[in-house]
Amino acid sequence: MMCIGATAARALKSVLQGLLLSSEGEKLNSMNLLMYMAPVAVMALFPAALYMEKGVVGITIALARDDWKFLIYLLFNSALAYFVNLANFLVTKHTSPLTLQVLGNAKGAVAVVISILIFKNPVSITGMLGYSLTVAGVILYTEAKKRSM
Repeated sequence: MMCIGATAARALKSVLQGLLLSSEGEKLNSMNLLMYMAPVAVMALFPAALYMEKGVVGITIALARDDWKFLIYLLFNSALAYFVNLANFLVTKHTSPLTLQVLGNAKGAVAVVISILIFKNPVSITGMLGYSLTVAGVILYTEAKKRSM
């Protein structure tokens, strides 16, 4: 369900990027995408993450008490994610939504590889099918765009 939901959310983001890129007024200010997406992240994704990761707040506090460097790692990770997404939003007017979709999938694939190599997280059939679904979505979207032109 999460893989399908993530794929649907990426498709919605691509549609929104396409709408913003097609409007000359919006295209001049690509940060408008951030203005539209940030409330969605705060109102939907953050509570969903807290719900799915039961006890994450308590675990985070416990880890921070055990090792103060954990907070620095957490802050660095958050800042890095923010700057990567900021760079993504800033280049929106110079590229297509499809390119951003492909780059987003590549970023996710790199995160999975890091998760497997560094954190020794197991590879599951469900995870592989989820990434296959997102890649298939990008391929189908590309073909649909080619045929509509």
